[in-house]
Amino acid sequence: MRTLFTSIFLLASVNLMLAQQENCGCCTEDHTAFDFWVGSWTVTNADGTAAGQNTIEKIENGCVLKESWKSAKGQFTGSSMNFFNKQSGSWEQLWIDNQGSHLKLKGNRKGNQMILSSDEFTHTDGKTYVNRITWTMNEDGTVRQLWEVLHQGEVANVAFDGLYKRAK
Repeated sequence: MRTLFTSIFLLASVNLMLAQQENCGCCTEDHTAFDFWVGSWTVTNADGTAAGQNTIEKIENGCVLKESWKSAKGQFTGSSMNFFNKQSGSWEQLWIDNQGSHLKLKGNRKGNQMILSSDEFTHTDGKTYVNRITWTMNEDGTVRQLWEVLHQGEVANVAFDGLYKRAK
């Protein structure tokens, strides 16, 4: 009798687990590849000065990472939506800020880094550039965000180099 009860319990547990997996459209390893960025963060510039506060939360049943940025002086704010696109097999980000700017990025995780890049664009100097932002998950739990502007594959400018530390 005890063996029968144990078998029924295990079968019911397996069925429940399978049902939950079927209802979870974003539970794959690809969908969770950027989860290391989730949290509330205090962000500093490369020189250690305050850059701002950033909160990244999972929304839409874990399918989307929503970013909410506020600069240290509070004058600059922005938001992004980040998601794994099953059709293209890549992560995508749409950033929009209170200055009217936007940025579209796409890419994937490689090791401990999420690397997203924009399409080429032509600047006012007539040259073409690409924005590349790399988030690096550090062993101490911090995250480095490095935004580089590339021209012909070479770094032409560093737009932002910030270190994320978990807010207390």
